[in-house]
Amino acid sequence: MTIARLESELSGLLHKVAPAARRALARDIGRALRQSQQKRIAAQQNPDGSSFAPRRPQYRQQKGRIRRQMFAKLRTAKWLKVEANAGGVEVGFLRQVERIARVHQYGLRDRISPHIARDVEYPARELLGLADEDVDVINDKVITFLAL
Repeated sequence: MTIARLESELSGLLHKVAPAARRALARDIGRALRQSQQKRIAAQQNPDGSSFAPRRPQYRQQKGRIRRQMFAKLRTAKWLKVEANAGGVEVGFLRQVERIARVHQYGLRDRISPHIARDVEYPARELLGLADEDVDVINDKVITFLAL
């Protein structure tokens, strides 16, 4: 089930609810979505369940290897924010890290460092997206909310 279909099915019922209650529901859904996105990023998985593309190999001049997991800080609540209002909910990154997330989300070209003139093409790693389980969670939360 796509999010558009889910929205069309439930929008009529939700418009009858007071805006403050819709905002509370959106905040609850947003928290659940952020939590599932954080778990998925920690597991290094795309929304479809496939794993992220691995890091590119290091050059010979560089000693050692990178031991930290990709996007370890990016998935924290400091950078991954929820904005909820009566009209809906958004889960996204703050402006400071938005560029990094966009490059990885869509597999764009970017500079490794401002001091290095060479651009690198990054493979697409979908940081944000709705998995089937997320749609089920949204559906369950809305139905539970409407049943109260």
